[in-house]
Amino acid sequence: MKSALALFGSLLTLGAPRTGAETIGTYNIRYDNPGDRETGNDWPRRAPVVAGLIRFHEFDIVATQEGFKHQIDDLKKLLPDHACSTHGRDDGGEKGEQIAIFFRKDAYSLADEGCFWLSDTPEKPSRGWDADLFRMCGWAKLRPGDGRPDFYVFSIHFDHRGEQARQESAKLVLKKIDEIAGSSTAYLLGDFNADQTSAAYQILEDSPRFTDAFKLADIRYAPNGTINGFDPDKRTENRIDHVFVPEGARVLRYGILTDTYHTRVEENEAATGSPNFPQEVEFGGGYVTQLPSDHFPVLIELGGQ
Repeated sequence: MKSALALFGSLLTLGAPRTGAETIGTYNIRYDNPGDRETGNDWPRRAPVVAGLIRFHEFDIVATQEGFKHQIDDLKKLLPDHACSTHGRDDGGEKGEQIAIFFRKDAYSLADEGCFWLSDTPEKPSRGWDADLFRMCGWAKLRPGDGRPDFYVFSIHFDHRGEQARQESAKLVLKKIDEIAGSSTAYLLGDFNADQTSAAYQILEDSPRFTDAFKLADIRYAPNGTINGFDPDKRTENRIDHVFVPEGARVLRYGILTDTYHTRVEENEAATGSPNFPQEVEFGGGYVTQLPSDHFPVLIELGGQ
């Protein structure tokens, strides 16, 4: 019994009620990889599920990583209540994987935007340190419609191989945020490819500007880490997707959203019932459980400042 209660306590921490909140999050949506078609994880199948998840969980602001321009265009159509600031890592425009920031049109307007590369030459497309690929940070200056001050959202995707690159990227991002945002409120989020035990994560956590929202949340729901490899049976404690918020921010909720969906794989497999449910209840046969991305999205809910 103790172990079961301890597990439940690690998944859900009770806290303050929700009032006057806004939701911010990050989601690596997985690039449109032709190889994913063989496993049933192709983008046309996943796109409506990704968009449905964002809409149902009422993200006011969500940053996405890895999506190509056509994937971002698909999401724009499927998220009609959201506008988008997006930059491609190959040219700062339409080429390459995009760093996109979606935000609700009725709540915010775009006051400014930009991007920089995670390298010694951040002003131009470039590979930094021991990175395997070009990596970048995209940012948006948002103007709330309720009269609150403008604030900044910075979204990143650190390199998946270069340890030095991740650490140097963390240092560079902090420097550039100070230059761009000054004393304004800023949020830093994305796929850091660095978990909560890593040196790159610690550089950000130790900065006077940011704290991991996971640590501040009144209610914390984290039944898994933030990566899944498209396998709903995989379990990890590693969180490599993070939302860093200003020191002292009030975080009402933090969640790693492990939503799944089902697709049919066997057309002729019969549905079955169960003695535990009413007679009319049937469970469709021939389906497989799938995930909308190889990462789980992270959502936080902020209280009034």
